[in-house]
Amino acid sequence: MAIAAPQIYVYKGKSRDGKLVEGEIAGTTTAMAKAQLRKQGIQPRTVRKKPKPLFGAKKVKPAHIATFTRQMATMTRAGVPLVQAFEIVAEGEANPTMRDLILKIHGDVSSGSGFAPALRAHPKYFDNLFCSLIEAGEQSGTLETMLARVALYKEKTEQLKRKIKKAMTYPSMVLLVAIVVTGVLLVKVVPVFAQTYESFGGALPAFTLLILNISEFAQAWWLPVIGLAVVFGFAFAQGRRRSPRFADLVDKMMLKIPIIGKILNEAVIARFARTLSTTFAAGVPLIEALQSVAGAAGNAVYRDAVLKVRDEVATGITLNSSLRSTGAFPVMLLQLVAIGEESGALDDMLSRAADHYEEAVDNSVDNLTTLLEPMIMAILGVLVGGLLIGMYLPIFNLGNVL
Repeated sequence: MAIAAPQIYVYKGKSRDGKLVEGEIAGTTTAMAKAQLRKQGIQPRTVRKKPKPLFGAKKVKPAHIATFTRQMATMTRAGVPLVQAFEIVAEGEANPTMRDLILKIHGDVSSGSGFAPALRAHPKYFDNLFCSLIEAGEQSGTLETMLARVALYKEKTEQLKRKIKKAMTYPSMVLLVAIVVTGVLLVKVVPVFAQTYESFGGALPAFTLLILNISEFAQAWWLPVIGLAVVFGFAFAQGRRRSPRFADLVDKMMLKIPIIGKILNEAVIARFARTLSTTFAAGVPLIEALQSVAGAAGNAVYRDAVLKVRDEVATGITLNSSLRSTGAFPVMLLQLVAIGEESGALDDMLSRAADHYEEAVDNSVDNLTTLLEPMIMAILGVLVGGLLIGMYLPIFNLGNVL
């Protein structure tokens, strides 16, 4: 028989000292929620299911999970009991959805479940790697250390994501601004010049005619073009989500984009080294750790490469040799892995590699920003300046036009 999922209940009641209290608590049923309150010394008066938000619940983002993990690591390291730590963290959580999630985990653990099984009940927020590391910490009696290690891993991962997002967003915004400015000029400004030149009745320069023709096309087709772009974007997103082959092809192409591809390669290597270092240091067997790393690679090219490495390591080949045979990993990483295997400090060498490539991503993103700033001015200058020159050419040659 399936166990009912925990629900969040809103309660009002009296504490042991007779004070009126109210709050939220997790439980599979109303009776279970009341029983939990009585255990806490609260005599419940009303207990009801928490209503769903009118305009939809706030999302729980990976950054929220990273913060939650860090807070739990701090609490447990300070000697706060696990159940009490959940209560303290939930009380200070501003996101209602995240608070409900913490309360559900709290309810499961309070009912006798382990921390890792309670997390596994929410795979949308806690992946297999996260749960496996927490489980390893519980089994070895080093939960506070493992929470700190997982918190660091999640924080580094989120920092890396923000850097990549910055690298991808900036060029996109430059392109968008250029398109919008050009579109406004073609649809709103150029037609004013066109009406003026029609009254002249003379021959116009070829460059001016070209701009006028482009303007006429933009005025007639701007709405269908925008609609087509929206449809293409939607189809692209759906294709990447539903077709593994198409998603893999996009991943391969992304790595080959000038400048951006270099940043993505460095980011994937950093994620690979950080994930493998964290799992290996936690005592996870290398083959199992590589399986987790493949799932967290974030790119099909490296996912397939790591799976190949896993298969070769399973046959007894060293990690360094297996990584080298794929041709996907940089020399510096291979050298650090070789040193780590020989010295028995593989997790430390991988952590150093992760630090190096995370710093490389940071520098590459800063360099990209520095490079694009003058390019923005140049692109906008060429587009806007070219349109204005084209429109004013007849005025410069006013004698010939008239």
